[in-house]
Amino acid sequence: MKVLSYNVHRWGDDREALARVVKACAPDVMLVQEAPTWWGTRRKRRAMAASFGLRYVAASARNAVLVAESIDLVGALHWRIWRPFVRRRLRLIATQLPGGAVGGRVTLGSAEVALVVCHLGLHILGRQHELEQVLRGCRSFGTPYLLVGDLNETPDGPVWQRLADEGLIDLGADAGPTFSSSDPHKRIDGVHVTPELSGRVLPIPAEVVGDLPLASDHLPLLIELHL
Repeated sequence: MKVLSYNVHRWGDDREALARVVKACAPDVMLVQEAPTWWGTRRKRRAMAASFGLRYVAASARNAVLVAESIDLVGALHWRIWRPFVRRRLRLIATQLPGGAVGGRVTLGSAEVALVVCHLGLHILGRQHELEQVLRGCRSFGTPYLLVGDLNETPDGPVWQRLADEGLIDLGADAGPTFSSSDPHKRIDGVHVTPELSGRVLPIPAEVVGDLPLASDHLPLLIELHL
């Protein structure tokens, strides 16, 4: 199974370039961060999915799950994550949109596995609190699971350590930086699996590498997943 994890920057950059990237990756499931929101949210997300040749099936906050026609997502769970509306850092005050995570079960070989996507916040303590809520949701599926998302933190941070303490395997350890797409210099997007699963991060097809800086401010992660 091929799974594409991608922060699409609210579908606000070059949509044609983004569609070319996704179609070239040809995922069975696409786990989206920063899906379009505000007015006409569902209409926009369905239109975005259609431009990729995929189907929009579930979402929470700014995360969404898209699937190919041959894939059935069952038992979808979507939960809001508590996050303070006002964030303070040094002398700066900013607002934050609500957080969330979404996932569901798919059939992989002869087994069911859960695929979950999240987008953690910008405050270091808030991210740790959010991750605990995400992990509780992952465990609630009662199956092996893949967890992907924009963690907004580099691998030397406490969120990554907590994922390791949970026993999850970092499939993207050798995948290189994921942000920014125009000047990749830090890895803030994660791909983690429970020990029952294995896989690897695949290279993005060469014919669309030039589209990556146009499509989004993040680089995608294309995952080959198997038992």
